[in-house]
Amino acid sequence: MKLAIVTETFPPEINGVAMTFGVIARELARRGHSVAVYRPRRPDLPDQEVSGEYRQIPMPGIPIPGYPLLRVGLPARRKLRRVWTRERPDLVHVATEGPLGLSAIRAARSLSIPVTSSFHTNFHAYTSHYGISLFRRAALAWLRHVHNLTQATFVPTPELCAELSGLGFRNLAVLSRGVDTRQFRPERRSLALRGEWGAANDDPVVIHVGRMAAEKNYPLLFRVYAAMKKANPACRFVLAGEGPLKRALMRDHPDCVFAGFFSRDEIGRYYASADIYIHASLTETFGNVLTEAMSSGLAAAGFDYAAARIFVKDGENGLTSPCDRPDALMAAGVRLATDPELRKRLRVAGRAAVEEQSWEKVIARFEGDLACAAGVERAPSGAAPALA
Repeated sequence: MKLAIVTETFPPEINGVAMTFGVIARELARRGHSVAVYRPRRPDLPDQEVSGEYRQIPMPGIPIPGYPLLRVGLPARRKLRRVWTRERPDLVHVATEGPLGLSAIRAARSLSIPVTSSFHTNFHAYTSHYGISLFRRAALAWLRHVHNLTQATFVPTPELCAELSGLGFRNLAVLSRGVDTRQFRPERRSLALRGEWGAANDDPVVIHVGRMAAEKNYPLLFRVYAAMKKANPACRFVLAGEGPLKRALMRDHPDCVFAGFFSRDEIGRYYASADIYIHASLTETFGNVLTEAMSSGLAAAGFDYAAARIFVKDGENGLTSPCDRPDALMAAGVRLATDPELRKRLRVAGRAAVEEQSWEKVIARFEGDLACAAGVERAPSGAAPALA
C-alpha cells in the first residue's frame, strides 16, 4: 500500500504518540509498504523531504508554548490536495487532531481517498488541569467531529473504545501498543549511572519519565514519593523529561534528580537503572511509560485503568489502586519502598507480563485493518478489523 501518515508529533520528540508512530512508520515500511509521514517542520531538522525507510515531509507549523521544539501543524488542505492528486495514496491515516490533521482529513475526503484516524490524547480531560473546565464540552465536541469524519478511529484500549462510543464517537477500533523488549530490558542497568544519582546498589530509586505538564498529576506523584522517603530515607527520585513545569519542580524539589531530555535509546538505560515506577496520571489513553517500565524490570504501581488494567495483576506483577483512591497509591508506594522482597518479585513478574506484547503482533493487526479500510485486500487470517 501507499500510506500517508499525518501527525503533529514524531521522533526525535519523546512522547507516546511520537514513539508509537515512529515504530509504526518504520515497521510498515519494513513490511514493504510505501510510507510518507507529514509532520510540522522543526528548526533542528532538515527543511526538505527526507527519505530513508520512509519519507518525512515537513509541513508549516508554529511552536507550542512551553515546548519550543514541538509544533502545532497549520492547515494545509490545498498543499495536500496538490500532493495527493499528483501522488495518490491508498489511505491517509491522521494521528493527531490539530489543524494539520483536520485539513488532511478534508483533503483526503475531497479526493475520495480512504482516511482513518487515531485517538491518543484525552484533550477534553486535560481542561480541568489547566483551569478551563468550561471548555471540556467544546473540546469533546471538536474531537468527536474530527474523528467521526474518518472511516475508523483507532484507540489504545477496549476500555477507551467503550467510553468514546458512549460519548458519540463512531466506527471505533482498537490499536493496542507494543513494547520494544530489546530496548527496554533489565540488562541495561548501570551501577555507574546509579552512582551519579547518589544511590547505592540497594537504595530504592523511583523514576518518572514523561512530559512535565499539569495533566501528569505531579502534586500526587510528589506526595507519594514524600511518603516513600519518610518510610525509607534511602529512596531517591529521578525525573527524566522536559516541559513547562520543570523549572518550578526543580525549585520546589531540590533533593530530586532532574535528568533532562534523552533519546529513546538512552532512556532505556535510565529505566533499567531504577527500581520503582509510580504512575500517578489519570489522563492517559494508554500509558506507554508503564509498560516500558515493566519491560525494563521495574516494580510498578499505578491507578487501575488503561495499560495498568490490561497488564497489571495487583500483587502478582505490580500494584494497582482504584482511580478515586490516591491514598491507596501512596500506600502502594510505601510498600514498594520498604519491602525489597516484594520489589524483587514484582520486577521479575512485570517483565514477564509484557514480553509477549511485541510490536510485531500489534502492527500485523493494524496493517490488516488499514488494508481493509483502503479496500486493498482482506485482513490477514485472525486479524479482522476490530470495529466496535
